Amino acid sequence: MSSHSRLSYWEIHRRIYNWVTAFAHHKHASLILFLISIAESSFFPLAPDILQIPMTLERRERCWFYATITLVGSVLGGIIGYFIGKLTWYFTSSFFLTHVFNPKLFEEVEKLYQAWGFWAVFVAAFTPIPYKVFTIAAGVFDVPFFEFVLASIIGRGARFFLVAALLHHYGARIKHGIEKYFNLLTIVFVVLLLGGYLLLKMTTRNS
Repeated sequence: MSSHSRLSYWEIHRRIYNWVTAFAHHKHASLILFLISIAESSFFPLAPDILQIPMTLERRERCWFYATITLVGSVLGGIIGYFIGKLTWYFTSSFFLTHVFNPKLFEEVEKLYQAWGFWAVFVAAFTPIPYKVFTIAAGVFDVPFFEFVLASIIGRGARFFLVAALLHHYGARIKHGIEKYFNLLTIVFVVLLLGGYLLLKMTTRNS
């Protein structure tokens, strides 16, 4: 890929970012946050955190309300993605595999579901791994619906309420840190969590 192509991609990405964050001061910002949270779970390229953060900084007393809106919208969008995969994949696969995510990544997700199930959804919901790939793949690969929804609620809830808690406590002082290091911290947390889970499982098996 040429440097010009990469530049064009990041220009588009930045324009979408600027377009989304500009809604933080809109009179219907809460509704827009909800709709973006739905869209991100199946096709939209940016996580709803980018709107949740400036909205929370403007009205910190509503941090839990904004986190709830983001959670409900995101899980609802995940359910829509699940049924896109389960019911319409024959008709929509060419669009998603061409314009939304990489086919090789989709194949890897199938392996993750076979190996991890619930934990695969949780990790995708909590970390910067593209959640939309996992929502649609869950339907395609017949992941149990209740398991998918439960993992999504826990993972997405942990992510958005953690953002809310940090902003409520620290305010604008931590905004730069969240934007720069939050994804890394979520990955580290998940590695420690899964490491502890595997260690406990091995200990139980050997006892």
